[in-house]
Amino acid sequence: MPHPDLNLLFALDALLSEGGVTRAGRRLGLSQSAMSRTLARLRETTGDPLLVRVGRGLAPTPRALELRGRVSELVQEAEAALRPSQALDLARLTRTFTLRTSEGFIEGFGAPLLEWVRRQAPGVRLRFVQKTDRESAGLRDGSIDLETGVVGEMTSPEVRAQALFHDRFVGVVRPGHPLARRKVTLDRYAKGSHVLVSRRGDAHGAIDEALKPLGVQRDIVAIVGGFSSALALARGSDLIASVPARHTHALRTGMHSFPLPLPPLEITVSLLWHPRQDNDPAHRWLRQGVREVCAALPE
Repeated sequence: MPHPDLNLLFALDALLSEGGVTRAGRRLGLSQSAMSRTLARLRETTGDPLLVRVGRGLAPTPRALELRGRVSELVQEAEAALRPSQALDLARLTRTFTLRTSEGFIEGFGAPLLEWVRRQAPGVRLRFVQKTDRESAGLRDGSIDLETGVVGEMTSPEVRAQALFHDRFVGVVRPGHPLARRKVTLDRYAKGSHVLVSRRGDAHGAIDEALKPLGVQRDIVAIVGGFSSALALARGSDLIASVPARHTHALRTGMHSFPLPLPPLEITVSLLWHPRQDNDPAHRWLRQGVREVCAALPE
């Protein structure tokens, strides 16, 4: 059986990433006609058209979408295997790392992490992108370098995960709020007006699930997408925000925080990455930085 032409993998990666023959050819240093011939070879090899005409552009077929992440991963692994091993020179390192995190992580840890990075590697840039779901596709296809979050059923099994810290939910109200004057009981907490944090806009969350066995239901009058928004509403009204303590340490300055009058609600926030990044010196350095910054902030 003849060996496949592995150069086609690099061509397929370029075509699926760029979404067009001309851009893919420019990326590989090939003419449009040469790239078109390569696409024809790929179609013959895979038995699929891969890219089909839609209006003035090209759109990937279902088979192409299925291959995109896998091909990208293979190409990156091949490039890493052939790259010369070099000692990490942080002073000369020029690189952009993409971190997929929640709004709360950026607010609580973003500034200290940037300071840690700039102090050691001024040529490194951090790109923070919002975490709108728990899919791991970005780590697999290489568009995301690091991710923070709670490991769950949606986390891909091949992804590496390391616990960063444990966090617990607390209640937060403005100074002078009735709940700030004396001990918060379950009845007083439930009878207040609440703001719920839900990235997906759900009408209930973990706290509501914890209240169910107690036969209690809280009054949710506002739903927002992030902790800072919830605390902004609580700061300017009589709403009660229930947020993770460490994530919101700086944001809660000047507000009154109290333990929730229900069984402890705790989460473990982890650092996630793809195993192909395990031995990348720069990636290991950044992972260490995230761990140090998270460990340094108060409980």
